[in-house]
Amino acid sequence: MNMTVPEPGLAAPERSAVKAELISNIVQYLGRDPATATKRDWFYALAYFLRARLSAARIAVWRRNFARDAKWTYYLSLELLPGRLLKTCLHSQGITDVCRGALADCGIDLEDLWDIEVEPALGNGGLGRLAACLLESMAALRYAGLGYCIRYEYGMFRQEIEHGEQVEYAENWLKDINPWEFPRPDFTFPVHFNGQVTQVTNWRGELDVHWTQTDNVNAMAYDMPVVGADSETTGMVRLWSAKATADFNLAYFNRGDYVEAVQDKAQSETLSRVLYPSDTTAMGRELRLKQEYFLVSASLQDILQRHLSRGLTLDQLSSHVAIQINDTHPVLAIPEMMRLLVDVHRMGWDQAWNHTVNVFSFTNHTLLSEALEAWPVALIEALLPRHLQIIYEINYRFLRDVMHQNPGDTDMLRRMSIIDENPPRSVRMAHLAVVGSHKINGVSQTHTRIMRQTLFRDFDRLWPDRIVSLTNGISQRRWLADSNPGLERLIDSRLSGDWLRDFDRIKELESHADDDGFRAEFAAVKRANKERLAHLIQERLGIAIDPQSLFDLHIKRIHEYKRQLLNVLQVVGRYNRIRSHPADIQPRTVIFAGKAAPGYVMAKRIIHLINSVADIVNHDPAVAGLLKVVFMPNYGVQLAEDLICAGDLSQQISAAGTEASGTGNMKLALNGALTIATHDGANSEIAEAVGAENIWMCGHDFEELQHLRAGGYNPAALYESNPEIKQSLDMIRSGYFSPGHPDLFVPIFDSLIKGGDQFMVLADYDDYVRAQMEIDDAYRNSALWTRKAILNVARIGHFSMDRLVRQYAGEVWGSAPVPN
Repeated sequence: MNMTVPEPGLAAPERSAVKAELISNIVQYLGRDPATATKRDWFYALAYFLRARLSAARIAVWRRNFARDAKWTYYLSLELLPGRLLKTCLHSQGITDVCRGALADCGIDLEDLWDIEVEPALGNGGLGRLAACLLESMAALRYAGLGYCIRYEYGMFRQEIEHGEQVEYAENWLKDINPWEFPRPDFTFPVHFNGQVTQVTNWRGELDVHWTQTDNVNAMAYDMPVVGADSETTGMVRLWSAKATADFNLAYFNRGDYVEAVQDKAQSETLSRVLYPSDTTAMGRELRLKQEYFLVSASLQDILQRHLSRGLTLDQLSSHVAIQINDTHPVLAIPEMMRLLVDVHRMGWDQAWNHTVNVFSFTNHTLLSEALEAWPVALIEALLPRHLQIIYEINYRFLRDVMHQNPGDTDMLRRMSIIDENPPRSVRMAHLAVVGSHKINGVSQTHTRIMRQTLFRDFDRLWPDRIVSLTNGISQRRWLADSNPGLERLIDSRLSGDWLRDFDRIKELESHADDDGFRAEFAAVKRANKERLAHLIQERLGIAIDPQSLFDLHIKRIHEYKRQLLNVLQVVGRYNRIRSHPADIQPRTVIFAGKAAPGYVMAKRIIHLINSVADIVNHDPAVAGLLKVVFMPNYGVQLAEDLICAGDLSQQISAAGTEASGTGNMKLALNGALTIATHDGANSEIAEAVGAENIWMCGHDFEELQHLRAGGYNPAALYESNPEIKQSLDMIRSGYFSPGHPDLFVPIFDSLIKGGDQFMVLADYDDYVRAQMEIDDAYRNSALWTRKAILNVARIGHFSMDRLVRQYAGEVWGSAPVPN
């Protein structure tokens, strides 16, 4: 049957046609009179107009993918941070001006609509933003793909600062209509928990496995568009929402037990209520495990159904399907795939395992033991009894092979086992991922090297080709074109053609770094961005900052290993130096942003310290005009866009060997910020790309820190021998920054001096301050600083997500772009 769909890629619609569509949407979708419609109504009308175009484009893309018999790549991630879509969609389709005009004809200013949109609260930080960039790039480059995540109703949390402390509030991003999504009740799959497993031999002599008496919940799909590079490249992400199998128990209701009548529904739908329930309680840990299985079970059922609906057989699975696991959260997909293939589709174990390994690949994002999930055997046995049996079988067969290759080495068996036998026994999810995937990638060269030497050393010896290095990337369309239009226009004036699509061409800017006129225009763009940020900070926080000061950004999740504490300690030292010798000091505004996990007490205390230091510093007349400290609450994608385009200095100072890659380092460099960095994550690769003279590297590298620890690192001795460290820490400990509560920050002092300084803050302090002083000197020479900033932009092209997706496709997924 010929069912014509509006073709994407047509010329931009006429202004009058857009106006008619908007008015029609006000009437048909919102039931409002256009004469009395609010700005919010017009936002929805525009979003629905754009959604229709995206939907038509997505249908055409999928038809093309199916017609070309493309291999599909699926991306499983417990987090997703796409950001606001309105501006991105208008920009990618090249219809911003025509829509602006159509709205003006209706008496509406497009500029008034941007802030009405609520960004989807489906993630916490870099993990979710990486997923969004990857899906966008897959769409832009024409790879057949689909992302999966959970449609969290409340997301992470909304962060507010009260009396200097982080306070968490529910972030109900779905309280209003989400105009971009399509509810898909026709794509609903059952997900099972608990119950019991029975095994019987059928009349053919085959083993039948039955998982019965389960507690069930339905996973219903909601589809959202992924905006690619233009109107011809649109992808999709499918979000799962938990729905009860039965909404209402009439018998309880008729007896007058109104609460019990809806209790099952409420409990079932809790699954998709909140991102990352607190793992400080047993119930929170159980809910988090259930969320992880909910995601993978629904997604794999959907993937297999789509595969079979194409007329393909399961024997063709690994040649037509690739699944990327983003961190350890979705690793239960491996035993779930085995359950579906063996128990449901009756495939033999060996054949099923071969397909499973060849379908899955795994991205490791951490070396920290606390972030490497290990689920108690008892919990998995209760919630997912069949999956524990499958994990045991996978482990038995794997260890048998290891034993055959390393006879007598029982210690190696213990180290490599998927099951950690130390009480309480647990399932090592990272080990399960390595055993069940054909490729494992680190996300920077440094991270991959350390991963091979430490975490997965035995696995690397067993399978030397399984672990590969694929350095993270970012979307230049989102993090330059959308978020920094002034810089995009400037680059457009010098580079011809579609340089955003062929981003290696950004290197051509190098030839303009010594052009006085270009440097002046570049500096003017940065100045305008800084002025906008200064206005935003004044408006939101009531803090006046000087756009001529150096804007020093430390914006990322708050964690001890990311060492916001090192920066605060340096700020206190700078404050003391200004008070002692105020002459010839480079004015600086130090801006922090980031959320701490609700149960992470030390991270929340560091936020409190930052705000307490800011309160003293910002009100001290002795440092007026020379130092300001700002903490921007509720860090998210939109705030990141506001901050990153205005940054002069990018703080990337995690302890060496703790940050896997980072992407904030790339985003800030792309927008002309210079970087102060430790030898961690992708920082060394960025230094190699932009040139050692255009970045400040500081601190010990991983091997040096290991040597320090092995030699008996003594932070107390550093404290006693370094007057600046001692003065700053004594001020923090004594209550200088918390006069009403003098003991408030004693735990921070103790963590460094008595607690061993786990993340080597004091070990790197002197070299960090040395680099900061060099930065002050460099910033005073505005022409030289601007030249360095231009070279950072010009040389950062390698860190485009487009490059990373092409690497994944060629080295891991075995997929190719789908031609028209």
